[in-house]
Amino acid sequence: MVGSTLAQTCYISAEIDGATANAVEAAAQQYFNMSAHGDVAGLRANAMPEIAGNFGGIERAVVDNQMYFAQGSPSDKRIFVLDASESKNPLPRTDFYCGIYNSPDRVGFSIPSLPSGRYAVSIAKVTGQHPITLTMILQDAGKNSWKLAGYYVRLNSIGEHDGQWFLSKAREYKGKGQRYNAWFYYLTAWDLTAPVDFMGTPPLDKLADELQAARPGDLPTANVPLELAAGGKTFKITDMAAVPVPGDFDLRVQYETADAVNSTLAVQDNLAVSKALLTKYPEFRTAFGAVIAQAADDSGHSYTTLTPMKDVK
Repeated sequence: MVGSTLAQTCYISAEIDGATANAVEAAAQQYFNMSAHGDVAGLRANAMPEIAGNFGGIERAVVDNQMYFAQGSPSDKRIFVLDASESKNPLPRTDFYCGIYNSPDRVGFSIPSLPSGRYAVSIAKVTGQHPITLTMILQDAGKNSWKLAGYYVRLNSIGEHDGQWFLSKAREYKGKGQRYNAWFYYLTAWDLTAPVDFMGTPPLDKLADELQAARPGDLPTANVPLELAAGGKTFKITDMAAVPVPGDFDLRVQYETADAVNSTLAVQDNLAVSKALLTKYPEFRTAFGAVIAQAADDSGHSYTTLTPMKDVK
């Protein structure tokens, strides 16, 4: 919460009046049930107008995760009521501190570009073979009607491994000096542990500090790509990311090439890039199951291949 704006009011548990708590809980349960049934139309109909008008991201999240929502009712539910009705419209970032500030149970929210109004945050976790957390922002539309204003889904495990496992592995890689492996595993630990990026608790704040301290200074970007010589060519790597796939945890690398439109050449380039990348960073072999190489050109063409680590000689 460094450099925060003026904090607004947050109410938790017993601080929330009964009528408000009942209305928020009922709306959150209704929207969760809609998610479990894949009722995208119902969710859109109950969303704030600015959310309903740009609903594509939420629709994809519902469709992609419906099977996980349908595992059963949430076993862990929390609600918070956030009052920003007196704030300017909108602040660059609105901060809310919930509970006693220095207590180990404190919770903070730091939400960017939040219009003035009264909101609730609902966090519902479903345990099962594929544990998942659904976090929703609800906006008070008057008369104790709470409309959907934000929708965030995060799986809590990849296969049998949860966030704590990835955090332990990140620390292990960091101790070995494997900077990139540590970074990608820290990122994954965060994604599996934090319900949303704009929420803070003492454990999450500690993890965020570790994550930022582990960030390599030479991560490739579109503006500052990593140049790799491979197959008589020089390729510009613009992005690398850890990607969970069913039954595996892979490394995706995106790079620029004029040959992306030619599938035969793109396959050759993808393998050449994968080999060159593992030559430069052999640590990746122990941390990921495969390399997903994606060739792309300036015209929007792309070609992707997945090569298991054992096949990248």
